[in-house]
Amino acid sequence: QVQPVESGGGLVQAGGSLRLSCATSGRTFGNYRMGWFRQAPGKEREFVAVISRSGGNTYYTDSVKGRFTISRDNAKNTMFLQMNSLKPEDTAVYYCAAGARTYGSGSADFDYWGQGTQVTVSS
Repeated sequence: QVQPVESGGGLVQAGGSLRLSCATSGRTFGNYRMGWFRQAPGKEREFVAVISRSGGNTYYTDSVKGRFTISRDNAKNTMFLQMNSLKPEDTAVYYCAAGARTYGSGSADFDYWGQGTQVTVSS
């Protein structure tokens, strides 16, 4: 079991960058596929990116491809989301999630969730 905790959110101007971190407790971090989701005001939570247990495979939603990079450091039980060229439509609460499944990008495919970190991009 892992307990994700996000950090790194904040207010940034359009075109700027932020780096989110997701730290986890426990010694089983490497057993979990990790993902980032986000939820904008008045909208449903949506998938952003996922990374395999080893870090060798990643997958992104189309709207962030080429701008966001997901990575992980299994030795430090931490996952990251580097967000560049941010747009106002990226404004949302960003959630980190851990999943035991080896496939799937839906919320139901992930078992443990953080509390979220707010990202606000001003125009």
